Amino acid sequence: MVSPELVACAIALRFASGDPNPLGPCLGGGEADGTSCVMGKGEIAVLMVISAAFVTACSGAPAAQPSPTQLATSSPSSAPVSVTASPTAGSGIRYVAIGASDSVGVGATDPTNGSWPALVAARLPTGSPPYINLGVSGSLALQAVTQQLPGAIAQKPSLVSVWLAVNDLNATIEPASFADALGQIVDDLVQKTGATIFVGNVPDLRAVPVYAGVDKARLLAGIQAYNDVIAGIAARNPGRVRVVDLFTGSAALVSSGTVSPDGFHPSDEGYRLIADRFVSAMRASGVALRA
Repeated sequence: MVSPELVACAIALRFASGDPNPLGPCLGGGEADGTSCVMGKGEIAVLMVISAAFVTACSGAPAAQPSPTQLATSSPSSAPVSVTASPTAGSGIRYVAIGASDSVGVGATDPTNGSWPALVAARLPTGSPPYINLGVSGSLALQAVTQQLPGAIAQKPSLVSVWLAVNDLNATIEPASFADALGQIVDDLVQKTGATIFVGNVPDLRAVPVYAGVDKARLLAGIQAYNDVIAGIAARNPGRVRVVDLFTGSAALVSSGTVSPDGFHPSDEGYRLIADRFVSAMRASGVALRA
């Protein structure tokens, strides 16, 4: 059964993110997984903070506007785009980021240039066009299907990062429903673009302060279920889709130096740690990024 604290937490989280229906499902779909929540207004922040240091959380702060590089979404092409060669040193890389408040850069001193996608983009080879950041604070995977996916496809990217999971986890979206939404995003990108796609998984949230009163075993089970979903989606197209491991070793990276003053989102150092994990995964897959 859901604890009152957990219900209040999820409602606060959804309200803070700008959700028009803050009384929607709380962690565990109103049935929570038995965990208790101590999250306040800054709840999801530390969620994001853990990814490689914390997690891409979502809406602990007022819903941020899409980054200045975000384009209005447009209808996806009806015909799949032919697969192009993966990004190499000899060609520019057209990079598009799909995500939530961490992609927007909430918590960074300079959100536009300090978000982890911006830090990744700063290493694109010379000649690459400006990257496109479609991230929206508080976004669930299902919302990103309509709010971000069409715009990403329209850009005809050669490189895409996707980091959507923690908001869904905290809203207690069932793993199967999360799989449907994330799977649509990834599969459509595979079918309708020539991009190599990097999908971040869920960090180890057990050490995040806002989860101090949560049943750690149940929390870990939820994280593992989501990460299994992400791995399964990537396995459908191993030549095009890679998982960025934000879980392994992430708990040890949480500190006052990697979390912003709001106690929720990553700090500048936190964003650097997250970007480093994406950059390492991209380079290991042959994406030619600058040092």
